[in-house]
Amino acid sequence: MSNERPVYMGPRLRRLRRDLGLTQANMATDLEISSSYVALLERNQRPLTADMLLRLARIYKIDMADLAHDAGGEQTARLQALLKDPMFGDIDVPALELADVVTGFPGVTETLLRLYTAYREEHLALADRGAETRDNAPDASDPVAEARRFLAARRNNFASLDDAGERLAAAVAEAGGLAAYLKARHRLRVRRLPSDVMGGAMRRYDRHRDQVLLDETLDTASQTFQLAVQLAYLEMRGEIDAELGRGGFATESGGRLAHKALASYAAAAVLMPYTAFAQAAESRRYDVEKLARQFGASFEQTAHRLTTLQKPGDERVPFFFIRVDQAGNVSKRLDGAGFPFARHGGGCPLWSVHQVFRRPREIVTQWLELPDGQRFFSISRTVTAGGGAYGSLRVERAIALGCAAEHAGRLVYTQDPASPGPETATTIGVACHLCHRPKCTARSAPPLGRPVLPDDFRRASAPFGFSDV
Repeated sequence: MSNERPVYMGPRLRRLRRDLGLTQANMATDLEISSSYVALLERNQRPLTADMLLRLARIYKIDMADLAHDAGGEQTARLQALLKDPMFGDIDVPALELADVVTGFPGVTETLLRLYTAYREEHLALADRGAETRDNAPDASDPVAEARRFLAARRNNFASLDDAGERLAAAVAEAGGLAAYLKARHRLRVRRLPSDVMGGAMRRYDRHRDQVLLDETLDTASQTFQLAVQLAYLEMRGEIDAELGRGGFATESGGRLAHKALASYAAAAVLMPYTAFAQAAESRRYDVEKLARQFGASFEQTAHRLTTLQKPGDERVPFFFIRVDQAGNVSKRLDGAGFPFARHGGGCPLWSVHQVFRRPREIVTQWLELPDGQRFFSISRTVTAGGGAYGSLRVERAIALGCAAEHAGRLVYTQDPASPGPETATTIGVACHLCHRPKCTARSAPPLGRPVLPDDFRRASAPFGFSDV
């Protein structure tokens, strides 16, 4: 009597069939079985026999090891990540039970994952609407907020794009680089043209002349990234559209901004493949400059990529990221570390990200403590966009990359024995209207719900005096 367990891989078989562009009838014809039997296999109502595995591998030219790989591993890891939410803190689900659910009920598993993602999106949307009410903002959908909610609900990680990016990166490396791959695979020539010829575009895909045009003033990292973005649009559109289809957008602009963000994510997945980049990040103790040199990326591109290393089952240090200009406007915000960003209004001026403009291109480290006692560690630095020629407009922005205090010991930036420790943390607030520290001289507004005291007889050092009760 055989002790081998039956092999069920319905979802993986369905995904393979769809990737190949086949109907169940097409696959049934190829495998010389009935369409109803294909349907039963895909619903995990029949096991996949060794003979069928061999037939699939032979007919569709698939590596046997890849095909037989545990298809439920990724779904199990995603369910495990879901159950880490504090909402489920009192529920103990053994790992064996999770594996049984994923293997035996793939449809239920996917339903739970989609429901939780929808819950996260709605939770973030409610927070936005609450902030809009407080700020008397117009009750209209904000496309930027929509795109940010879409990314935040998924912790800025899209495993399907990472997997596709790794495969494409291998093909690009074999071809000898992005330009060579575009030429060989798509018969596209890469040309670099003056800014006045480009007419304000950094990149343009000229389908009629089979060429990709780049602004010659772009630096090397930016040119490479733009080629990777174009390649993502050419070869990863299916994966991008599938991820985008799982979001609900009230505005067309919100969907387009999310689409743009996913294309950039896909480009980074090609230039900094997940497995290699994650391993390098650990071995180099998350030294952003070293990683940027290794992968030929800019400081900002590398810092951004570090926020995506939350692939279920292969999670690394969870980071948050923010980019601001000198007026305090936030142009990019990503959170994988549970940092409570101000959803509306400015941030705290005591955070070094608002001060590094006085120390251009220098990395500034800082320990942070929020009013509720949470501690974080961040690095801040200025980055430059534009330029590339005399008289060209340059835009200076500041970015901050940070993590919770419990992970800071894994970062190179905390290894200097002379550097200050968490006990020196700067006390900051999320935003002035949410911070209840009474003696902050940097305050620009009183906190919500606290009556402002008159100053007829006493003027406090802080801009606003307010009652303690």
